Amino acid sequence: MRFVGVRDGRRIVVGLVLERAGVSKLARIADVDDFYADLPRWMSTARELTTSDHGLADLDDLADAGTGLAPPVPAGARVLGMGLNYHAHAAETGLELPRKPPIFARWTASLTVDGTPVPVPGGERGLDWEGELAAVVGTRLVDVDEATAQRGVLGYAVFNDLSARRAQGASAQWTLGKNSDRSGPMGPVVTTDEAGDPAAGLRLVTRVNGEIMQDGNTNDMIFTVGAILSFVSRTIPLDPGDVLITGTPAGVGYTRTPPRYLVPGDVVEVSIETLGTLRNPVTAHGG
Repeated sequence: MRFVGVRDGRRIVVGLVLERAGVSKLARIADVDDFYADLPRWMSTARELTTSDHGLADLDDLADAGTGLAPPVPAGARVLGMGLNYHAHAAETGLELPRKPPIFARWTASLTVDGTPVPVPGGERGLDWEGELAAVVGTRLVDVDEATAQRGVLGYAVFNDLSARRAQGASAQWTLGKNSDRSGPMGPVVTTDEAGDPAAGLRLVTRVNGEIMQDGNTNDMIFTVGAILSFVSRTIPLDPGDVLITGTPAGVGYTRTPPRYLVPGDVVEVSIETLGTLRNPVTAHGG
């Protein structure tokens, strides 16, 4: 099953995406906070809706340029990023492999969706692309082992961890560089039964203006999704709706000679097999 967020006034409602005669349709499920507060109930409702055509809306009417859509996560969700989690990416940076998962934080205010223009912050040469797999937590995780953490994943989504490198490198903390306006495009949440196992391998490709920049596979991860969530859960209790961004493969812009960044007019796409594609144009500061 695939879930998106839909703006309804000041609320975000979780909707189920269904394919009907080659057209994507939307069935509204519940307010986003209610959805994650009682996932068993609403997942049961979603399964019932997969066989119904009642009350469906055309998703394209909402998806045009991102209008009406929102990431399907609660406003209070923890969004945790993972640095340096692919062997090939670690090699291109020249850094040693991490012994423990390096974790940083995003705010939900930085998240956006497919089609939304992303502005280059003032003072930056451009934005750097980081195509990533995001995992969405589906059950409360407190000091759990790796297997339990893995079973607690609701689903996965395509994510682009767009980074403002000057701000990121300005201090030992990455907060500024990882939270610029609209810098976290996120796709629909695809449940684990449909998404497949990242440890077994999902191809991840990032393109800029149609040119392939990253062509990696999730089986190159240093730490598995379960291992990272387990590590975090020893300190931070994780709740349904929390998001883990699992790191990026080789091919980012700042490691190139010369460095390459996304500038106004560029279009960046991230695709992960079984999950779909994010496509976002880049605009000038204030755009």
